[in-house]
Amino acid sequence: MLSDIGSRIDGFVAHVASYRVIEVLDIRPLKNEISNVIFKQADLMDESNIELEITDSISCLHALEHFGLGRYGDPINFDGFYIGFKNITKMLKAGGKFYFSVPLGPQRIEFHAHRVFSLSFLKKMLSESYRVDVFSYVDDNNIFHPSVQLTDELLDNNCGCSLGCAIFELTKK
Repeated sequence: MLSDIGSRIDGFVAHVASYRVIEVLDIRPLKNEISNVIFKQADLMDESNIELEITDSISCLHALEHFGLGRYGDPINFDGFYIGFKNITKMLKAGGKFYFSVPLGPQRIEFHAHRVFSLSFLKKMLSESYRVDVFSYVDDNNIFHPSVQLTDELLDNNCGCSLGCAIFELTKK
């Protein structure tokens, strides 16, 4: 089963659902029934919503940065992103693929919006459970940089981004 956490229904999810079944977990309700979409309303910061090792492929595209900030009806929790990350990891089978993207730049929280993650923080967080297969990013000028080697220089300066997009293809250890 292919699973997704909180991605836009009218974007990534609709594209996938056009050719295969996708399970979507989101704290927000889904008002419509959509062909090829199995929807489960769930707070991924709540461990009681987590089924262990249920999927071999999971995506979380521009969603984790919102966890715990209350913007989408979730409870305020400073560590919400990390709790959600750990719970997503528990859902993925060993050897499974995790497709993951978040805002990239100096580490911060932007009020009533999202978190921005530094590349060095992300590398440390991800290395606990994942191998980075591919790292790509979109810079502040909206230029896509595919399959970039994670060098110390890029880690130190967040790929030169103030508000870019980090994109990872990961394999669970």
